[in-house]
Amino acid sequence: MISVKDAFKKFRSRLELHEGEQQDASRRQKEIRSHMDSKFHIEHDFLTGSYKRWTKTKPLKDVDIFCVLGEKDRHYRDKPPSVLLKDVEDALSEKYGKANVGGQRRSVTVRFGVTPDEDEQTGDKVMSFDVVPAFAKDDYYEIPDTATSKGWTETDPRVHADKAIEAQSKFSGEWKGLVRMAKKWNSHQGKPIKPSFLIEVMALEILTPPFGGDYRYEMKAFFASLADRINETWNDPAGLGPPVSDSMDSAKQQAARTALGKASDAAARAIQLETQGKNGEALKVWRNEVFGPLFPLS
Repeated sequence: MISVKDAFKKFRSRLELHEGEQQDASRRQKEIRSHMDSKFHIEHDFLTGSYKRWTKTKPLKDVDIFCVLGEKDRHYRDKPPSVLLKDVEDALSEKYGKANVGGQRRSVTVRFGVTPDEDEQTGDKVMSFDVVPAFAKDDYYEIPDTATSKGWTETDPRVHADKAIEAQSKFSGEWKGLVRMAKKWNSHQGKPIKPSFLIEVMALEILTPPFGGDYRYEMKAFFASLADRINETWNDPAGLGPPVSDSMDSAKQQAARTALGKASDAAARAIQLETQGKNGEALKVWRNEVFGPLFPLS
């Protein structure tokens, strides 16, 4: 039977993106860019979000692609953001079918019909992309945002990426791994924290170096700290857009706090079971009550 310590190492590895997934993401990026180019004036595009920051969890879905529009499409800035998002949705529906395309607050999701198996494996295939139309503004970007009164949100994914790199360096190369674990918990529990980027933003403050060297205790403390601070306002790390926590009202905050408290309690119970020599039971708690099927039992 695998030890809990080794199970966490294996779990950490399982959450990392492998070459096959990166190749499929690159193929899909080129495919989407080619089709978008036939419908809009695309100056350039790039993959961003948690995929680019290496904080994406498996199964791989909702990969963010920024499609930066040129001057010929600047007229969209004089219209409600819903107009641009609807035109992007219609354009992508032509290629992928209406049933596989859906509008979001700031993007349009394209699903590729990939379904994970019971072990959350997809054969290295990407499940979906989030296509974000954007306009360059000074040295950052503007994107449509149907949930704000302004209708457009300023953002700079490069700042988000730089902060993640800095945190990773200060935390002995383990910051991104712990963030991925917390995101996997969030996904397994039905996403009580939305957006998942909020976990990452909170982790910039909560995960203070140095790394303690033990995933079990780090995750127990991480869950507890997230629960204690989930009701705070968490601003955009780039200092441009609205608070990242703006979709978490008081009811959602309370639900998230409860779920995080249960996760911290389950972690404490798993640690206790391990100290009692009940390794198998400890592994099952981490898997069944916290992280889900990607956490190994053997």
